[in-house]
Amino acid sequence: MNRLFRWLGRLLPGTMVEMIAKRLVLGKAARLDPAQALRLLYGLIATFEHHAGLQAVAYGQGVHPKHRHTKYHDFFIARVRTGETVVDIGCGNGALSYDIAARSGASVIGVDIESANIAAARARFPHSNAEYRLGDARQAVDIGSADVIILSNVLEHLSGRDALLRDLTRRLSPARFLIRVPLFERDWTVPLRKELGLEWRCDPTHEIEYTLETFAEEMWQAELTVVHQEVRWGEIWAEAVPSRPA
Repeated sequence: MNRLFRWLGRLLPGTMVEMIAKRLVLGKAARLDPAQALRLLYGLIATFEHHAGLQAVAYGQGVHPKHRHTKYHDFFIARVRTGETVVDIGCGNGALSYDIAARSGASVIGVDIESANIAAARARFPHSNAEYRLGDARQAVDIGSADVIILSNVLEHLSGRDALLRDLTRRLSPARFLIRVPLFERDWTVPLRKELGLEWRCDPTHEIEYTLETFAEEMWQAELTVVHQEVRWGEIWAEAVPSRPA
């Protein structure tokens, strides 16, 4: 069956594939009760969104176009000063670390737990003010101290987040944290998908997706004071400082 679909996919023009798919899916949904129809439709949407994300990275030649369109790099760069030491935890392929190093005049250490990410960062985004190290933020990383710690779409992947933030404050003595996390309340369909027993997270590896209240509570538990916060693109972008001396 898979071979048949692959053969048809190569043979038929895209417009015809789209028309057939629409008629099949919508015809099936019309014969189901509303809850079953929603499960079918949202399940397909999730599948298509996942594959659209993969194609978006390919379209961006390895860097997701959201880096350009959301301009979240600017949020971080505006809050980093020349000469500071910045630790970008979960730096991925190094795109953000490089941009900070190139545009802010700060020294950036990108840390990631995946060796493939560090290899990609070193190959694609080298800069005299940036270095990339393999490491786990939950363990001791030989950095010394930092003026700024960046956690861009990282916290939601972890458990024990408040303890981790307190430990980073103790170990690295940062003046401030710059944080970006996804909102549970980004769209009304999120709680509906959860109610229907479907995957509701924007990434199935997420331990949490935040409300404004749960984010505020977590910052308080982590002994951080939020001094600036924005809600953009279904995310919280925040600057927080240690509530107590490190």
